Amino acid sequence: MDLLLSFWDFFLHLDKHLALLVQNYGPWIYAILFAIIFCETGLVIAPFLPGDSLLFIAGALAATGGMDVHIVVVLLIIAAVLGDAVNYQIGAWLGPRIFKDDNARYLKKAHLEKAHAFYEKWGGAAIILARFTPFLRTYVPFVAGMSHMSYRKFALYNIAGGIVWVASLTYLGYFFGNIAWVKANQGFMVIGIVIVSLIPVLIGVIKSRAPSKV
Repeated sequence: MDLLLSFWDFFLHLDKHLALLVQNYGPWIYAILFAIIFCETGLVIAPFLPGDSLLFIAGALAATGGMDVHIVVVLLIIAAVLGDAVNYQIGAWLGPRIFKDDNARYLKKAHLEKAHAFYEKWGGAAIILARFTPFLRTYVPFVAGMSHMSYRKFALYNIAGGIVWVASLTYLGYFFGNIAWVKANQGFMVIGIVIVSLIPVLIGVIKSRAPSKV
């Protein structure tokens, strides 16, 4: 329970925690931010790390002179792209081992083949949109690797998605994060960003459960 409360406090006051890191670690803050974004996008065990909110707050802090916003954007684009690439490779490596038994009780090879067909047809849009959705941006590249989506196609959308995701949210924080009202309610803005990011997931769940029309 205490851990959950601490995690909630970290998200609610992400601006203060990140500002403290900037103050305590100076230039090393770039490496810390790089590591967080890389792990959140590259490791399937770390989808809980802040992504959208971290980019927004980093941009807002950069506007106060704590960091160079352009360095932040470039480094975190690299971190996001590398993270997805590593996640893809992990999925590609694990896929054949998990699905080596055609008669596996829960993990059917036919399901993997269907996923492969899905990513070949819709993978580009899925990869880019998943960037803006917590948890999905961690799992989508992993599943793309498991389903053996064409790496050339994956890499193209991975780079495009990484650029759009990092640049849009970081510069949004840079230009608007220090407006008086936004700054006074920054903790709730962080929560709002997370909620808005989850809307596509909720819409997808609702549509999947809606009775199909004949």
